[in-house]
Parts: sequence; structure tokens; C-alpha cells
Amino acid sequence: MQPLIRSNDPVELSFAQSLLSDAGIACVLLDQHTSVLEGSIGAIPRRLCVADDDLADARALLVEAGLPVVPGASA
Repeated sequence: MQPLIRSNDPVELSFAQSLLSDAGIACVLLDQHTSVLEGSIGAIPRRLCVADDDLADARALLVEAGLPVVPGASA
């Protein structure tokens, strides 16, 4: 699994998940529980990850949609 987005913005993460789902790319949201436990200070961003095989397609999709992708996330 490779991270594509690190964010505390639930709207941004939901939009990215929706785009990936519509394209048939499975994704996993990590650190959601930890982010909630730390409160609302935003110290721990959530990570949206995809399988290594889907990384290039997912990255291109999110970049085209104007979402900030993790630097270095490439196939």
C-alpha cells in the first residue's frame, strides 16, 4: 500500500475516495481512529492509500482532479 493523500480535511478525503471508487480503484483510509483520538488540533493527518499496482492510475486521477498528492508517490 502506498499513501496518496495526507490530510485532515474530511471533505477532501471523501472526494478522493469517491473518485477512486468510481474508477474502480480500491483504497484504504489509515490513521482515522488515531486522528479522532487526538482531538481537533490536526496534529495527525489521515492517509489515503492504494495498492502498489493501482498507484500510477490513482495518482493521475487525483492530480487531474486538482487534489494534492503526496510527493514521491509514484510507481
